[in-house]
Amino acid sequence: MTKYREILRLSNLGLSQQNIADSCGVSKKTVNRVLKKAKELDISWPLDTNDTDEVLAEKLFPATSKPVASNKRMPDFAYIRKELLRNGVSKKLLWTEYMEDCRANGEEPLMYSQFCYHIQQDEQKHRATMHINRKPGEQVEVDWAGDSAIIIDPDTGEITDAWIFVGVMTYSQYAFVKAYMDEKTNNWIKAHVQMFDFFGGVTPMLVSDNCTTAVNHKKSDWYNTALNTTYHEMAEHYNLAILPARIRKPKDKPNVEGSVGKISTWITAALRNEQFFSLAELNASIREKLDAYNARKFQKKECSRLSLFLGEEMPLLAPLPATPFELAEWKQATVQFNYHIAVDRMFYSVPYQYIKNKVDVRITDTTVEIFYNHNRIASHRRLYGRSGQYSTVTEHMPQEHQKYLEWNGDRFRKWADSIGINTSKVVDAILTSGRIEQQSYRSCMGLLKLAEKYSPGKLEQVCAKALSYSGKPSYKSIKNLLAAVKNVPGTEPEASQAEKPHGITRGARYYGGKQS
Repeated sequence: MTKYREILRLSNLGLSQQNIADSCGVSKKTVNRVLKKAKELDISWPLDTNDTDEVLAEKLFPATSKPVASNKRMPDFAYIRKELLRNGVSKKLLWTEYMEDCRANGEEPLMYSQFCYHIQQDEQKHRATMHINRKPGEQVEVDWAGDSAIIIDPDTGEITDAWIFVGVMTYSQYAFVKAYMDEKTNNWIKAHVQMFDFFGGVTPMLVSDNCTTAVNHKKSDWYNTALNTTYHEMAEHYNLAILPARIRKPKDKPNVEGSVGKISTWITAALRNEQFFSLAELNASIREKLDAYNARKFQKKECSRLSLFLGEEMPLLAPLPATPFELAEWKQATVQFNYHIAVDRMFYSVPYQYIKNKVDVRITDTTVEIFYNHNRIASHRRLYGRSGQYSTVTEHMPQEHQKYLEWNGDRFRKWADSIGINTSKVVDAILTSGRIEQQSYRSCMGLLKLAEKYSPGKLEQVCAKALSYSGKPSYKSIKNLLAAVKNVPGTEPEASQAEKPHGITRGARYYGGKQS
């Protein structure tokens, strides 16, 4: 689906339509059409969180509107480029196949001369190499350096590779370099956060490598590049556009590619005869060499990367956000019958209407956010410590379950005292049976239900009998004893079944909520 939110966000940043098209994997014509329609409908960034791409698609281009018909179908240029590389395949053959496909689908084809003309234009476009003069503070290019550094374990002598991240300001070529223990998502994001801190601001555009930490290759194709969820979140946090370079296309990020070679000479190679016994040691030496590299004058300019950056680029950078980006992990979970989901052996509530549905969970060091169809339905402070803790929002509970919150240990004890001494002893035993008192509230509530069903007198009688068997009887033992005397003459329930209140009935269907 077209990334309507992203198009509007990037347009708000002041990016050109071509840059927006490159970032979102759509044509410039599509970007123009979306922005024009959004202006007509007075839709602009920032958008409400509920305005997903699906919602925006319906707002901008309702299903009732008729699509603009094209007179003639254009060829699949990517397919044609690939097929022409094969032996024996000619434009004439491809045009014939194209004609047959058009007729089979009731579409109007191009004539052979038009077909060849458009193929030629496409070939020229892909052959063209154009130098684009970047504006100061407009763009930064990032990548992992090809050569790793080495860290030696001082105790075992084991050698470990450290990977070097490089970020280069396109205009001044001012560089950020730092080593990390791996190239995984956590360090990839951390490197970006530290790079922006190093620069003291943010560029509106960032050109990244087409690595797995940046791009979701399963969801990407020739026409559309899908960023990983965490990487896209980071882009939104810093309010920038990410333009992933094409695979095996170094010209897409020429500055960082060139800087990698220079950095390999002036930093990595310069440290080749030194030994490092920790990552901190390595990065301290890298920083020393980096400062010298940035301060060194260009061969053909009377200035350095540092002076050019400070004088012309840094004043144009957007300010850093109030807080650095916090790395988030995404998981999927199924809402349990108790309207909670499990995350790292802790339990977090969601509205009971979502029982049995799969939800997306965003986890940070401080928060757990739960989403259904891209809409946030719950948010909790993340729990730590003892496993099995619950974070429950009252509004997420069915009405019947909320009644439990009206009760506490003191109230259960006062109620038991009103029934009798034996009931009081049983309730006290139940309340003190668990690690925390709240764990026993369900059992106490069960005793209340039994008193309504069999009468307070019958409950007191059975509690006395249970205490003669054990000093700490359970709710289950009381229930079983009452069931055992149920058929004895004179022991019929005194409360009408028709008057019994509703108990806890599980399932979304009962609550009138969503069903899978």
